[in-house]
Parts: sequence; C-alpha cells; structure tokens
Amino acid sequence: MEEREPMTVEGELLLKKELEILLSERPKISKEIAAAREFGDLKENAEYHAAKEEQAKIEGRIIEINDLIARANV
Repeated sequence: MEEREPMTVEGELLLKKELEILLSERPKISKEIAAAREFGDLKENAEYHAAKEEQAKIEGRIIEINDLIARANV
C-alpha cells in the first residue's frame, strides 16, 4: 500500500509549479541534444553528455513530483 504524503496546499501548489517549469524545459533539452549530436562522435562529445545528464535529472524530478502529488494528503 502506498503511503500518503502529508502536504500543505501551498506545498502542493509549489510542486505543481515546479512540475510545470520542468515540463517546459523538455523541448529545450531535446533541442540541445539534437544540436550536440551534430558535432559528431558522441563518445567524446561533452555537450551531448551534459545535455543527456540534464535530461535525466529533469525526467527523474518529474517522476518524483508526479509521485508526490499522486500520494498527497493535503
């Protein structure tokens, strides 16, 4: 059974706002990845790896926020 996450109304609103910001970052990161791919060899492409790392961080946080909101006990 999932444990409910105690949360204030303000806390839930802050999470939703952060989620909105992160979701708006997705297209920008995708463009950065596409642009970095243009530089060629991905093994030694620092821009590509940095963009993929940022994408992973954003996606992880999106999952975390969605989980918190789903379990919120406001």
